[in-house]
Amino acid sequence: MAPHVLVEDMTVNAIREVRATYASSGLRDKLGSYHDDADSAFYGWNDAWLMPAFREWNITRELSTISRPLLAIQGHGDEYASMVQIDEIKRAVPHTQLLKLDDCGHSPHRDAPDAVNDAIAAFFS
Repeated sequence: MAPHVLVEDMTVNAIREVRATYASSGLRDKLGSYHDDADSAFYGWNDAWLMPAFREWNITRELSTISRPLLAIQGHGDEYASMVQIDEIKRAVPHTQLLKLDDCGHSPHRDAPDAVNDAIAAFFS
């Protein structure tokens, strides 16, 4: 769900924006309820994605080694990634089943739980 296989400009821009508002937006407090050290969790993720060298990160070549059934789920409203991510997965792994969700952001399991659960159930059956 909401996978990343390469770095998109939109991803870096969104991560840069969330960094600017991290402390003042309440995100720090929200993360604090899930992590003992919210700052470490946030900046560990944020710093990595904003490193210039990370712009070259791309695992699309490795995807072709996937031989098992695969379901890739992406929301059209994901602020961190576009459909390029799962389209690249499908290109490299032709047997991939895709679920592209309208009215869904970066958390398909929260934004569209019924559609996600239905797709997973159908995938496993």
